[in-house]
Amino acid sequence: MSSSKAIEIKNLTKTYKNKRGIRDINLDIETGDIFALLGPNGAGKTTAMKVITGMMHPDSGDVRIFGHSILTDYELAMASVGCIIETAVSYPYLTAVENLSLTARSYGITDKAMLRSRIDEVLQLTGLGKYKFEKSANYSLGMKQRLGLAAAILPRPRLLILDEPLNGLDVEGMVEVRNLIKRLAATEQTTFFISSHLIHDVELTCDRIGVIFDGQLLRVDSKDNILRDHASLESYFMSEVDRYGKL
Repeated sequence: MSSSKAIEIKNLTKTYKNKRGIRDINLDIETGDIFALLGPNGAGKTTAMKVITGMMHPDSGDVRIFGHSILTDYELAMASVGCIIETAVSYPYLTAVENLSLTARSYGITDKAMLRSRIDEVLQLTGLGKYKFEKSANYSLGMKQRLGLAAAILPRPRLLILDEPLNGLDVEGMVEVRNLIKRLAATEQTTFFISSHLIHDVELTCDRIGVIFDGQLLRVDSKDNILRDHASLESYFMSEVDRYGKL
């Protein structure tokens, strides 16, 4: 089954013993969107992404990715998805090339010539080309984040789910990753679902934005609509939290 919607989230709830989590989230993300889930630390962004990617089982509700339920058709749902959730993970005593070769094996990429070319390509795209034979144990936090992004885009996924993708990056790195996201959306029609608390970067990168606060999705709108009515995304965010989040 195909769908024009990359992600369909229906009545999604996952709460912890401390009562935090997400409650009754409903959200559609269209194919081709660069969508941001914007909220402060602890708002429920990572919980939502863990449930969406099957790392956690929801208390109730469902998620469909390109029409496939993560509950009943998990392998099909995740077949065209790349993701970084919380922290980019790598094997510290392997080089970038070796790490990505292992990643490729998990995706069933076996053509050696094609794989070498693709690994070189994604390392150049993420700014790691000249460090490709260094062990990731020697990488900075920002470099490890870049390597995680290289692994996520390696199989040319139709959907990228990125939890705080700019964590650990310096200003130059943030600009490069923002540009990479926009380039992949434009040239490969990749859909992005990004979580962030960095309002300025969301404003510069994304075209649709959902505000999450205390586990509840307050509102979803296009950036153009938001900036038509508000001086900045920051003022919009604060007004939405004041309006809905503290009721």
